[in-house]
Amino acid sequence: MRHANKKKILDRKKAPRKALLRGLATSLVLYEKIKTTQAKAKVLRPFIEKLITKGKSNNLQARRALKRVLYQDNAVKKVLEVISPRYKERQGGYTRIIKLGARTGDAAKMAIIEFV
Repeated sequence: MRHANKKKILDRKKAPRKALLRGLATSLVLYEKIKTTQAKAKVLRPFIEKLITKGKSNNLQARRALKRVLYQDNAVKKVLEVISPRYKERQGGYTRIIKLGARTGDAAKMAIIEFV
């Protein structure tokens, strides 16, 4: 039974979904703003916010945990040295999602996810 099991699966199996989130998270860290579909942005928000919170401690354990998730070493470095110190006093809510119109090709709802 699936009681209280509410994760979004984005019409993918586990491994492709995990790879998608890792790629989106890496892009968001490097560019600080990405344009994606609204559903992907909503799934990415808690994923990236947990990484930023983990990076606040800025120790070896946090660095290794981030390296397990993010694809590029310069993304890990940016989280630890630039992004996490920016939100040192903030308890959460590091990202915002701005809704855009529909994509012309398939009418998918688009959104921009960026750091606050």
